[in-house]
Amino acid sequence: MEVLTIMTAQEFDLTSHSYLQVLNQIEGFAPFEIDQISEARVPSRLSIKFAELSGFEQAGLEILTVMGEWQWPELWSLLKMAEPVAGDLALEFRVVKPSSELLPALQIINAKQPKQIKQQFDSEQTPINITSNMPSLSSPGLLVMDMDSTAIQIECIDEIAKLAGVGEQVANVTAQAMRGELDFAQSLHARVATLKGAPVSVIETVANDLPLMPGLEELVARLKAHDWKIAIVSGGFTAMTEALKEQLKLDVTIANNLDVEQNAQGATLSGTVSGKVIDAQAKADAVVALAKQYDIPMSQTVAMGDGANDLIMMDVAQLGVAFHAKPLVRQKADASVAKGGLDQLLYFLV
Repeated sequence: MEVLTIMTAQEFDLTSHSYLQVLNQIEGFAPFEIDQISEARVPSRLSIKFAELSGFEQAGLEILTVMGEWQWPELWSLLKMAEPVAGDLALEFRVVKPSSELLPALQIINAKQPKQIKQQFDSEQTPINITSNMPSLSSPGLLVMDMDSTAIQIECIDEIAKLAGVGEQVANVTAQAMRGELDFAQSLHARVATLKGAPVSVIETVANDLPLMPGLEELVARLKAHDWKIAIVSGGFTAMTEALKEQLKLDVTIANNLDVEQNAQGATLSGTVSGKVIDAQAKADAVVALAKQYDIPMSQTVAMGDGANDLIMMDVAQLGVAFHAKPLVRQKADASVAKGGLDQLLYFLV
């Protein structure tokens, strides 16, 4: 992304415009820097001076990214908390709009009290993320994604089980795993065992109609344009990951292999998986191995997922992003996307 420099000040009437409306009035959608916001009180009119922040580097800077539908009084309260001084408010900002499909987001550089700000203002409607030393699109990088409920909108094994007539059995095993009664490998083997005897066609039916997560195609296209490598590493199955690899032209996919056997009924599932189970540790190992394979520094790696079994790989990567995740996963991730599509990752790669 290029920095847009606007040499003259612009004035906005905040009594008739929301935060997003003001940002959208600004010509050009590249990032720019807000040099200063005058007025210590909540203003009815706002004069913003735009100028390029020379020599801006992300290294070592803590960036607070404010997204969502904000009204000015609430946003003003946040800004004052970020710079609690008397008189004029002088913070380093930039407004980021990574694509025409995404809304503008406000980024505050080195805000004071960032954790308190997040605790007070963060919500699903107005998400706030605190990040530092983020990977950059200006250099090649690596994105590793989970598949089920991340790259695609379904849990493949649930869909396979429904077609095989064992949906309730699989749901019961999943419930055991959610209660912590089974680890991932045990859960996988128990669920796959219920599929024994199902025709291979159930796998093909699911693999041929995978509902992509919104924003996935846009994200892949944008990252590829910047020479990034993209991988899916999943606790799901190779039939689905290979279908995604072909459709999206991904660099690599890793998943579990469902075994097939021949019998009088034709090709059926044997109820087993072969090879190493792709569990949480295997996902983390894949991030490191792929970065080495493609000669990408770990500082340029991103991992995205929605479940607890994605936390280790998210911790290994430079930037771990929870996507539509449970509260525990959101809490432990470096950043999170609670609503919207996968292309929102672009807010953090500027």
